[in-house]
Amino acid sequence: MLMLNEAERKRGVIAASLGNHAQAVCYHGYQLGIPVTVVMPLIAPIMKIQKCREYHANVVIEGKDMAEAKKVAYRLSKEKDLTYINGYDHPHIIAGQGTLGLEILEQVEDIDAIVVPTGGGGLLAGVSVAVKMLNPNIKIIGVESERCASYSKAITHGGPLFTPIEGTLADGLAVPEVGYNAWETSRDLLDKLVVVKEEYIALAILRFVENEKCVVEGAGACGLAAILAGQLDEFKGKRIVLILSGGNIDTTILGRCLERGLAADGRLIKFRVTVSDRPGGICELCKIISSIGVSIKDIIHERAWVTSDVFSVEVVVVCETRDYTHSMELRDLLQSKYKKFDFENFPNLVLP
Repeated sequence: MLMLNEAERKRGVIAASLGNHAQAVCYHGYQLGIPVTVVMPLIAPIMKIQKCREYHANVVIEGKDMAEAKKVAYRLSKEKDLTYINGYDHPHIIAGQGTLGLEILEQVEDIDAIVVPTGGGGLLAGVSVAVKMLNPNIKIIGVESERCASYSKAITHGGPLFTPIEGTLADGLAVPEVGYNAWETSRDLLDKLVVVKEEYIALAILRFVENEKCVVEGAGACGLAAILAGQLDEFKGKRIVLILSGGNIDTTILGRCLERGLAADGRLIKFRVTVSDRPGGICELCKIISSIGVSIKDIIHERAWVTSDVFSVEVVVVCETRDYTHSMELRDLLQSKYKKFDFENFPNLVLP
């Protein structure tokens, strides 16, 4: 923004973003007295939208995803003669993101690999160039969510390709098409690309909160998610740097992520069991559950849809356990006591 001439500064700038780039543009525009317009899609987190408004920016909420938001931003840029600032594909932006790689090399010694969250590819491109120029032996690993795997599609296609985006915890990476400059810059410098499942992203967010007392949004948690999923096992015993690119997560989304992480970790369990509807039936179930130290979080019972007999009731229970082993103990105990029961979400993730 400092490179803009006086006339460009007076007219203002515009950007399309899911939130992090938008906040940066709004902050610096506010500091420099440059009018800022940001176009954010409907899926943008509320907290990021509010932050942009706090910096007195003109926030336009339009488009179901980044692809549509970019089209709106391009149109407004031409109509109002505003300078468009691309969040991940402008050479100056890529160069700026590359300074993160320089900081890592200055602060950490004997690095074997750096894991870079990948959406539009700008951060990956910048970090790759900076690091590989100074130490080509360091491995650069890109990581993205399976629900916004635009870089994977680019590799398969041999170039950037529009990729439909599904709802993802890694909203900061939900870019439907890798930038062309970012692609050409990073494709020959990338050593490995990892695609992670949403369950592992939720689990990674939980691990950061519990173990590091650090709130990281889904995009920034993807690196740890790849490790938890066992997709970087070749680096066991090595020194790996994880880039935690963003802590801007809505409080409501954080709550959902933590619950989903607890479920993936086998510590939040939901099951159905058919018990006697005579006096003491549900009481006996509660005693069985409590006998091994499991805590009931929620319980619902329904009679109308039980097909076995009129003296039975189906009970849906959500409970908290200490860990996966404790959940296994609960499952085995219920199997020995009841004929009809089913765990609805028993975790199947293979955790290290």
